[in-house]
Amino acid sequence: MRVVIVTESFPPDVNGVAHCALQTARHLAARGHAPLVVAPATATGDAADAQAPCPVVRVPSLPLPGYPQVRVALPSRRVAAAITEHRADLVHLASPFVLGVRGMAAAARLGIPAVAVYQTDLAGYARTYVHAGENAAWRRIRSVHAAADLTLAPSTVALNDLEAHAVPRVKLWPRGVDTVRFRPGHRDEALRRELAPNGETIVGYVGRLAPEKQVELLAGVCGLDGVRVVVVGDGPSDPGLREALPGAAFLGRRTGHDLARIFASLDVFAHTGPFETFCQTVQEAMASGVPVVAPAAGGPLDLVAHGRTGLLVPPRDADAVRDAVEVLAADPVLRTEYGAAGRTMVEGRTWEAVGDQLIGHYADVLSARTVVAA
Repeated sequence: MRVVIVTESFPPDVNGVAHCALQTARHLAARGHAPLVVAPATATGDAADAQAPCPVVRVPSLPLPGYPQVRVALPSRRVAAAITEHRADLVHLASPFVLGVRGMAAAARLGIPAVAVYQTDLAGYARTYVHAGENAAWRRIRSVHAAADLTLAPSTVALNDLEAHAVPRVKLWPRGVDTVRFRPGHRDEALRRELAPNGETIVGYVGRLAPEKQVELLAGVCGLDGVRVVVVGDGPSDPGLREALPGAAFLGRRTGHDLARIFASLDVFAHTGPFETFCQTVQEAMASGVPVVAPAAGGPLDLVAHGRTGLLVPPRDADAVRDAVEVLAADPVLRTEYGAAGRTMVEGRTWEAVGDQLIGHYADVLSARTVVAA
């Protein structure tokens, strides 16, 4: 199967869309298929593409104003040309919004089936950044995804939201997690002594530092006795969060084994953003054997078993976040039980397993096209 993955982001970018697109390309290549990635050009050039599992076509892009880590593709004929030259059987659209719209249009013009993967809560972002435009965002989402042969939602909440807004042909496709990289055995006592020299309970956040993530909700956690907050990631909110979270350790962006070591060395993982369509970092924390505190909204509702692998709290409620962390910080036995249960829960959610599910979705779409053509 020849597949063109048109994605709004790809490594060296560090975010959920980029990571999922990379894992999809890896799995397709490992299963003997022929993927090609089309992605926005990065500020650092294309040297990283030499490590990609397949060829990568870069489209000219500009940084998003106020958030230079995010690149937005410019109009280009490279998308259609790449699909044509690759002789694609199917086009995979990863979180289509700008570049993905061009990929969708090219696929339709060429008569090639398209599978759209919904990953970003654009309506939630509209509420956060411009305090309006939620309806317009849903109109955009509906118009893009309605043109696809199939839309794949990462969580039950996302699937229900799409169907409630009249997006047709939606199925569930969750995300995988690298259970070899992220595992309890990477817990590092030397790192723990460095981060918490007085033996504090280490509470960590991992992710982008941006307004929609609402990391400032950890301010109350910073005030708990015997607790050290650790923040991993970067983004435009970094300067403000350093003021809002007194005493927290900011480690910047971390990847690979370094990130896995940090995850496994936490005592509690706290996620604060209410707009997650999935929330990969929750899965990575669970794979690392770490109990989770997360909002009872979006993707975490599918991932966190309240009272078994972690605690779900009302969204945007700083007091609830603080209280949940305080419960876990005071009970090492409960943390161990939740962490072990979380690890057990995600052990079957490998990228290989969900990658095979994706190939099954592709096959269904191609089969349906064949039936219609006949």
